[in-house]
Amino acid sequence: MDGWMEGKSAGRERLALHGSQADERGTAYPEKPRELPEFRIPPCNQTWSSRDQGRGVGAQWVSEKNSLQDISDQMAQRQTLPSPGSCLDTASCISLAPRSCFSTIYAWDGACAWIPCNYRIPGKENILNHLTLYHNPYYNTTTKDFEGAILYSNQKAEEFPPYQERVQFLGNEKGNCTLYINPVKVSDSGQLGLRMMTVGPEKWMESIGLNVSEKAPPPHIQLPPEIQELQEVTVTCSLNFACFGYQIHLQWSLEEPAVNATTLAPKTPPTTHITLTTKTISSQSNLMFQPQWTHHGKNLTCQLWDPTKQHILSEKTVQLDVKHLPKLKIQVLPQEATVMEGASVTMECQVISSNPQYWRISWLKNGNLLPGTKNVLSLPEVTRDMSGKYQCEALNVLGTGKSEGVDLQVLHAPEPSRVQLSPSTVQEGNQVKLTCVSRANPPPTNYTWYYNGIEMPGRTNQNFQIPEALLRHAGRYSCLAENSLGLGQVGQEAELDVQYPPKEVTTVIQNPVPIREGDSVTLLCTYNSSNPRVTRYEWDTVGSRVLPAGLTIQNVAWDTGPVKCAACNQWCFWSPPVNLDVQYAPKDVRVLISPRTEIYSGHRVLLQCDFSSSRPADIHFFWKKNGVFLEEGKDLSFDSISPEDAGSYNCLVNNSIGQTESKAWAVQVLYAPRRLHVSVSPKDGVIEGGEAVLTCESDANPPISHYAWFDWNNQDLHHYNQMLRLNPVKVQQSGAYWCQGTNRLGRSQSPPSTLTVYYSAATISRRAALGVGFCLAVFLLAIWGVKLQRSWKRIQSQQRLQENSSGQSFFVRNIKARRTPQAEGPHSLGCYNPVMEDAVSYAALRFPRGETDSPRLGSLPILATLPRGTPEPQRHLAAPRESQKSRGRPSYGTCMLCSISSWYTEVALSILREGMWWKESRSLRARGPCF
Repeated sequence: MDGWMEGKSAGRERLALHGSQADERGTAYPEKPRELPEFRIPPCNQTWSSRDQGRGVGAQWVSEKNSLQDISDQMAQRQTLPSPGSCLDTASCISLAPRSCFSTIYAWDGACAWIPCNYRIPGKENILNHLTLYHNPYYNTTTKDFEGAILYSNQKAEEFPPYQERVQFLGNEKGNCTLYINPVKVSDSGQLGLRMMTVGPEKWMESIGLNVSEKAPPPHIQLPPEIQELQEVTVTCSLNFACFGYQIHLQWSLEEPAVNATTLAPKTPPTTHITLTTKTISSQSNLMFQPQWTHHGKNLTCQLWDPTKQHILSEKTVQLDVKHLPKLKIQVLPQEATVMEGASVTMECQVISSNPQYWRISWLKNGNLLPGTKNVLSLPEVTRDMSGKYQCEALNVLGTGKSEGVDLQVLHAPEPSRVQLSPSTVQEGNQVKLTCVSRANPPPTNYTWYYNGIEMPGRTNQNFQIPEALLRHAGRYSCLAENSLGLGQVGQEAELDVQYPPKEVTTVIQNPVPIREGDSVTLLCTYNSSNPRVTRYEWDTVGSRVLPAGLTIQNVAWDTGPVKCAACNQWCFWSPPVNLDVQYAPKDVRVLISPRTEIYSGHRVLLQCDFSSSRPADIHFFWKKNGVFLEEGKDLSFDSISPEDAGSYNCLVNNSIGQTESKAWAVQVLYAPRRLHVSVSPKDGVIEGGEAVLTCESDANPPISHYAWFDWNNQDLHHYNQMLRLNPVKVQQSGAYWCQGTNRLGRSQSPPSTLTVYYSAATISRRAALGVGFCLAVFLLAIWGVKLQRSWKRIQSQQRLQENSSGQSFFVRNIKARRTPQAEGPHSLGCYNPVMEDAVSYAALRFPRGETDSPRLGSLPILATLPRGTPEPQRHLAAPRESQKSRGRPSYGTCMLCSISSWYTEVALSILREGMWWKESRSLRARGPCF
């Protein structure tokens, strides 16, 4: 197919054309300067070579007939373009139908032409501007444009009139450029060229042939490569024409005397399918049917039918070549194929049809191959053995074809008869059928039956039945057959054997009674009669040793059920079951408790002894607690159960055979904590710095989940474990301790237990040394105080003398009587200064506790640490407060000395007592020398 294509503007490369500029394959001419010249789309035997394939830049087409040596540089980039007119995603192009090499649109005078067309323009700015349809266009090199008869053209840009004379434009601006010509004329035959231009420099030219004949062309029938009978085939009738608005139908017919399309029995009724695309324009009808061998050689016609004018426009006829097996028929003389024995018979095998040709004929009797390959079978003197079904067969490449069978009947009198028994051996009580078999033609019409050689009156049929065979029916049977040609003879007798299973089968116990659990038991199986003889015995128990006619059960189980046996020949017959009556000790002894939920102290509890079975049934019950016999009876009850009743309980059940003990049942009694006490380790006391462990011991079920500890002051120690560990222990931690335990049923507390903590040897030594030092200090201070007092008296005497000698004034000091201050309490001490003459007030001083503090001059002393719980020693030192008259006098020195002496004295006494390993007193009090 010819076509032209024009690319974008590009002046950098020039088109290299190899070959003639005006040959029939097309040319490429520049339209204007600096614009890429147009070029033809190559036909199917040409290829494109392009450095920028699909963009219309530097493209060229090369004929395969020309030398490619001159463009070797382009061959490196050689590619094969799509089919002519197909559109690439990046190329501007037109696709015009049909898309096949040297394609043409076919039509006939008065019909129409439908030209499907689509195009693609890359870029959003380029849109279709002009469209022109030429008839027989040619390129004018002077005007650099195409010329020819214009069938359709738009005068205004981007405006496409729907009709121009006979041409109708059915496209749009979005890729559809379909055209429609109605009607077409013979003079329209030739080349149609479609010229399209965009707003930009894009231009195209596409060409397609139009062939308009005076009459409608005949359709084309396409047959499958091979047609075989009874194999479904599809026959296609097609026409290279399709046009909307012009109705046509493709219909089928078959040559007489066969059938039309209906009698072809197609699987799907044939219909006309129209295909209109840019690749194909056609009308097609498919006929699907199963050909018969009778269709071979018949003419099949496809007709182009005009339903409007009701006449045939054109037609196409083909002859069917149906492959099939040979079709045969037998011609027999005499025609009825029924003759007397000794007559002659002739059979001829006729081949009606075979495609492909057959090459051999054979004969068969009752399906068995007969010797010979002639098409005529002659039987000069037939015998009764020649009766049967005759067929002939022929062979070709597809297989073997057979004729219908011919049944040859040879007439003769009955042969000696015989009796058939079904079954030949019958079980007693079952049905048996007797048949008299005698070969005869025509078949026998009368029969005579004999039992043990004696005629059986009333039996005249070929068959008779015995509904229930008994022992009396056993014996010899025979028969005699008769037909229209004569009477036969009595043949071989048949003996009826009536069989039955063993009768009166019984199971016998050989052991003496009673049978105890664990004994060995022997049983025998006996019967009265059997036909055939007994060959084996069966037992319905397992785990036993089977003897030829008996059974031994080793170590018989207590729950052994009834035992039965079967004596067997071809059938088995079972004896009635025999009960072994095994005696055993009580079984499944168990303890039942009520309630089955948790048991709380003080509630009522019932234990029952239960068992499943016992033989004999005379039984006794006993109870044991923790393995020790408790009492006798089935029930064991507790009206108010206590924790002491908890334990492991067993019940025992015995009879004359033995005794069975239940599994131990653990009875747990739940109760709140009780009997709490605190154990101290070590018991006799602990030296300070060591470790003391206090354990809260209790009795509770469930166990205590929460503990609490308290000291002698009922102070919560915030310790919640069962053990209270003091490490290192201090003297202050001496005292009484008690604990409290809680579970989900209640709470209880223990009585107090005393922890005794002693001073260590190092502490005693250190305090003894401090006491000695203190005594020395007291002695020195006493001497210094006496000297100070004497010096003060001397000064007072001198002052009095000076006052008396001055004579200017005098006064008498009002010396108040000395008052002993009262103590604030049992733990306070008062001290009076005899030097002071004015009124003196007193203040109380408390000394803080401390283990190792030593007294310092000018500051208050601190007592040694005493055990926890011991009241702190309190010392009240009366500090005299001077009146305004006595201000500035050293009036409290002696009292301070007295107080210090009193405190050290108390400490010394305490240290002496501790050194002698006396227990520390909680109420140690001492008075100094001031009292």
